[in-house]
Amino acid sequence: MENENVDDTGDADFEFDEDEIVEIIEINEGDGLLENLDSIDIDDGDDEGGEEGGADGLIDSSSFVFKQHTDAVFTVSVDKKSSNLVVTGGQDDRGFVWSANTGEQIMECNGFKDSVTCVGFSPDGSMVAMADLSGVIRVYDIETKKEVWSFECSDTEWLQWHPVANVLLLGTTDGDVWMWKVPSGDCKTFQGPGCTANCGRILPDGKRLCVGYDNGLVKIWDLKDVNTLHSFNPGREGHGSSVVCMDCHHDNARIMTGSTDVTSRLYNANTGKFLGSLDCKNKESTDENSVETCGFSKIQNYAATGTLLGTLCIWDVPTQTARNVCPHEAGIVKLKWDAISPLIYTACLDGVLRLWDSRNGQCVTQWAGHQDAILDFDISSDGNTLISVSEDKTARVFSLHTPDR
Repeated sequence: MENENVDDTGDADFEFDEDEIVEIIEINEGDGLLENLDSIDIDDGDDEGGEEGGADGLIDSSSFVFKQHTDAVFTVSVDKKSSNLVVTGGQDDRGFVWSANTGEQIMECNGFKDSVTCVGFSPDGSMVAMADLSGVIRVYDIETKKEVWSFECSDTEWLQWHPVANVLLLGTTDGDVWMWKVPSGDCKTFQGPGCTANCGRILPDGKRLCVGYDNGLVKIWDLKDVNTLHSFNPGREGHGSSVVCMDCHHDNARIMTGSTDVTSRLYNANTGKFLGSLDCKNKESTDENSVETCGFSKIQNYAATGTLLGTLCIWDVPTQTARNVCPHEAGIVKLKWDAISPLIYTACLDGVLRLWDSRNGQCVTQWAGHQDAILDFDISSDGNTLISVSEDKTARVFSLHTPDR
């Protein structure tokens, strides 16, 4: 396909060096729990929790509460290199870098024009990026605590670092996706269809990008040539309405998306084939619903979806049938599969984190402490720590394992 999407204002000639992608490091979202469920730390919270109880009177099981934000905390990410450094961003127009182990504040980042909604550490752990709703992006050097690069574009929807290179991608409300080398600022853009680029994910091979748009369109882009490889059109292979979440399988081929049309769809990124649609509707309710979060298991041929009405569904991918349905007390904001076990973490609008066994659909344990809706969470790469953020203006650290792990 002829390339018509290179941004004229940027450096259209920059490419990934071959030695930057010698091997692709799969983006693990936590090394996870041991297969032996006895290793899970089910903390009663008698000693180490916060001052107050959690939602619905549950005991606060957090080991530390970060309270430097003065308004709702929207986003969190843990540095995969250290499993210790945490970055959070909130409605107070500020970002913080701090230690999950000690609670020490490392950096406070100001100068934003709106809520900080996107954050993330570079793959080598040397830099941290933050973006606010208005499109202000700032990148800081962790060691010197100095700003090393900044940019302003249209309103921000999502941000992601490349898995092995210091390359930053960001999706916007006008539909464009920007890609920069940091800190040089060399730039390319992927021009959208004229509507919001709601979500995006770099495939594990580091060479392709999947983007979901507000009109239901799903596109696979080539990062090097800025060409469209495959398009799944709205209302046909694509969704009937806004695409709000997605995940890429570690096999480098399968992609799943979730939408406000209350379906999740499966695609093959290599062949461009539409693989099927998963119906996530709650037929007993007429309330507003959508698929808010989705993901592939890292060890089994399962996938999971979480909806606004609070239904976690475990799907058998080959047959596209529901294996287990796990009801929640409130809407599911985010789910994460464990990296080495058949377990799934979920975060909910009721302020509770839960752990589910995908094999039988049972809730293994739960962690409370937040006084309001959880908006995001992340897990350290060593699998020992979970950090969640909430409307209650706090970030909370939860220990996932016993000390003898």
